[in-house]
Amino acid sequence: MKIYTKTGDEGETSLVSGRRISKAEALIESYGTVDELNAFVGDLATKLSADDLQRDITAIQHTLFNVGSILAQDNFEIDGYPTLEITDITYLEGRIDKMNESLTKMTAFILPVGSEAIAKAHICRTVCRRAERRVIDAEMHTKVPQVVQYLNRLSDYFFVMARYLHFLEGVAEVTWDSGFREK
Repeated sequence: MKIYTKTGDEGETSLVSGRRISKAEALIESYGTVDELNAFVGDLATKLSADDLQRDITAIQHTLFNVGSILAQDNFEIDGYPTLEITDITYLEGRIDKMNESLTKMTAFILPVGSEAIAKAHICRTVCRRAERRVIDAEMHTKVPQVVQYLNRLSDYFFVMARYLHFLEGVAEVTWDSGFREK
């Protein structure tokens, strides 16, 4: 199978339906950002040692491919194409709740710093929020609302994962000090 087709050389791409649209369309930006997120998630995986987090990452990466496929369907339900189920969302909620059991109550904003894995979890969180905004901008949230729900929960997951990594690694969280000035 050839990787290059030359069909996108004029700035357009095909959706699953066959419809050609500009690569600059909001819809393409939305699933391109989901793809970018998936690459960052893969990068995060290289820094994780906990088996439960590795299992989460594997599930998340497969689901993100499903999300991209759903967005590329051009609003048509095509037999045999992936779907996003409520269980994909409740899985994240369960994992968030489980990690939170080990954490102290958060009383201040925390800076996205601590270790390489912690920083990468925060990058995943922020790219996930951008993906969510891009899906909304493409107006797909009204057609496939479970995608926005999943991305919203996934960004929460990455935030809690970052805090959980602080706990696992014994690295203190640094809280935001609005009055901090370099001395």
